[in-house]
Amino acid sequence: MTSAPFQTAEAAVPGGTVVVVADPLTGEVVASGFGGLELTWSFLTPAEQARGHEPAPVGGGAAKSALEALRRYADGDVDALDDVAVRQPGGPFLQRAWTELRGVHAGETDSYAGLAARAGSPAAVRAAGQACARNKVAPFVPCHRILRTDGTLGGYAYGLPVKQALLEHEGALAAAPQQLAL
Repeated sequence: MTSAPFQTAEAAVPGGTVVVVADPLTGEVVASGFGGLELTWSFLTPAEQARGHEPAPVGGGAAKSALEALRRYADGDVDALDDVAVRQPGGPFLQRAWTELRGVHAGETDSYAGLAARAGSPAAVRAAGQACARNKVAPFVPCHRILRTDGTLGGYAYGLPVKQALLEHEGALAAAPQQLAL
């Protein structure tokens, strides 16, 4: 039995255009990001890539809930991304860290140390950084909300201007933008 191809779509949000790869069998987002389809597609395993992909049908198909959430987010509903179903491979710590990332709500930020502690391993600050770096479903798992302990932006796979635009849109930089340096 052959699995259905993944469906792809894109939507504009503050910071750029998000490409979404959704599984039509489950409705979950399995890859997303700001780097274009080629980069986003590269996040999938070879077995997943073997399924192929096609543009989502008019109306959004498997990507419909993600596209609707991205449009609401762009229009100012900064909590719209919270309930989009996602799936990405990773061990127990990564899964805990990604779950905790989804608990950092729009308008809030946390540090890598805070993320490590919330994920149950306070000493695993570097592993928390890796959880952000290996996140394949941004911005639905909002790794852009994690800052360095000193309050500076740190890194972001899609560039600091994208991270800053997302945080500004969510109101997280309104209180102290001078603390965050590019």
